[in-house]
Amino acid sequence: MNRRIVITGIGVIAPNALGKEDFNTALQEGRSGIQFWPELEKLNLRCQIGGVPPLTEEYKKKWLPDLVVKKLSNKAIMYACLSGMEAWSDAGLEVNAENTDYSSGMVFGAGDLGFDSLTKEYPSYPIDRGESRRLGSRTITECMNSGGAAYLNEMLGLGNRVLSNSAACITGSEAVLLGYDHLMSGRADRMICGSTEGDGRYIWSAFDAMRVLCGDSNNNPEFGPRPMSDSSSGFVPSGGSGAMVLETLDSAKQRNAKIYAEVLGGHSNSGGLRNGGSMTAPNSAGVVSCIKGAIENSGISPDEIDLISGHLTSTKGDPLEIKNWTEALGKSGQDFPLINTPKSMIGHAVAGAGSVELVASLLQMEHGYVHPNLNVDNLHPEILNLIDASRIPTKTVKKDIKTVVKANFGFGDLNCCLVLRKWED
Repeated sequence: MNRRIVITGIGVIAPNALGKEDFNTALQEGRSGIQFWPELEKLNLRCQIGGVPPLTEEYKKKWLPDLVVKKLSNKAIMYACLSGMEAWSDAGLEVNAENTDYSSGMVFGAGDLGFDSLTKEYPSYPIDRGESRRLGSRTITECMNSGGAAYLNEMLGLGNRVLSNSAACITGSEAVLLGYDHLMSGRADRMICGSTEGDGRYIWSAFDAMRVLCGDSNNNPEFGPRPMSDSSSGFVPSGGSGAMVLETLDSAKQRNAKIYAEVLGGHSNSGGLRNGGSMTAPNSAGVVSCIKGAIENSGISPDEIDLISGHLTSTKGDPLEIKNWTEALGKSGQDFPLINTPKSMIGHAVAGAGSVELVASLLQMEHGYVHPNLNVDNLHPEILNLIDASRIPTKTVKKDIKTVVKANFGFGDLNCCLVLRKWED
């Protein structure tokens, strides 16, 4: 079907900002949301820093009913509800409290909501004492990976497809691609798409045990996340959520809705955990194939790309990612597009990363700038052998951004890439 899919609403919860307006300011200022957390020091974690959204009761009550604010204890679900409600409102859509909206659906992904729920404090775990009723009636609904979508839909009442995907670090970008595909098939008028990840000692301890987190910046938290740097020592964990309302162009025009961008297309695949690919490392052939597939499906030329929003986690994998981009696009040196990632300000929100970073991409297109990459005064020499240092801005650059390619690459050798085009009527 000859359909065009556009984005009409955005919402975000990030470690350095609450909501799209503050997030836009934070990106331009290069504001870091990374802090030292004494609790992690007491637990003897190697990495004792992280990004936690600065939630307030006032902000929660701005977007959510009192009952939801009082009953929800799972932070990842709270983040999903807040970003989702902001996006729905930003799209100019109202909540129908009585009827089901069968023309609208949802794809809202999550990482592991169970880790978040386990942060509840108990004198000792009730089930070990035969007191399972003390767990509470919401334990299952707050632990299931579809919990974020379910609680958000409790407020929105959407009756079309409601799905919660889970695909490690590509969850957020994959959610948008799944929503895009559903709309292109003609089975809905609009979809709210996004992802979420919680934060806290359980999920962060599990990553710390893998030795993949930054362990050298506990005394200088804001310096911890430094993608593309020659001293990158691991990613800094964080929590957060991003949400976008996707709808057909016909639907958006009928409502006279503000349009941020058009989703030109995308692609997702797996490297198959072969040829260098593993549970934690990418198969470069799969990454290159994914990027090329997204470019081809979108009908654009690499020459049209103004900005790449990379995955770039601040690990030893960053140089390989840049190499994969140069091979996929056939561009290098000064010919390479500008590239950045918000991770230098907000850390890596794992399943929430892709959606938060997509919101950042949309804000840069709307307001005409490229946000800085922090902590990269000393770029990795392997990266400098591939692209010119001018392609990696360290200060905010004013620039008309028309085409953005956004990619995420995740555990399990998973890849997802999207192409966005700024809307110009």
